[in-house]
Amino acid sequence: MVENQQVEHIEKSLRKVAEIIKQKGRVILNQFPITPPQFVALQWLNELGDMTIGDLSTKMYLACSTTTDLVDRMEKNELVERVKDQNDRRVVRIHLLEKGEKIIQEVIKKRQDYLKGILQNFSDEEIAFLEKSLHVLHQEMESSSKE
Repeated sequence: MVENQQVEHIEKSLRKVAEIIKQKGRVILNQFPITPPQFVALQWLNELGDMTIGDLSTKMYLACSTTTDLVDRMEKNELVERVKDQNDRRVVRIHLLEKGEKIIQEVIKKRQDYLKGILQNFSDEEIAFLEKSLHVLHQEMESSSKE
């Protein structure tokens, strides 16, 4: 059975790790011509493919008008383009362009390099256990959020 104190420690540790990753991510992003919200939008498009403004707004927890402004700026910087849906011409999807994809790949690579540097102090067993534990935790959270 899980102890309350353990849950408190795990939650606090996850929060601290997430904050450090977020801060480090912002430092890395300063080297690129995009803002943190643009990075999040580009990540969603990279992960899920073309999306409508409404879908992207939902994923980012933003109002459609805010997402439209965000997409306007990204389109101006040639990171994304608006494309009419093949099946329904009334639907417009946001498509990730090569420049946006390249920036995402470079930022993620730098973030992974940072994490790899931190993990140098871990044994192979600790890394394998951490990877498996985080995967299981993520799976449990995903399945419980669908209920």
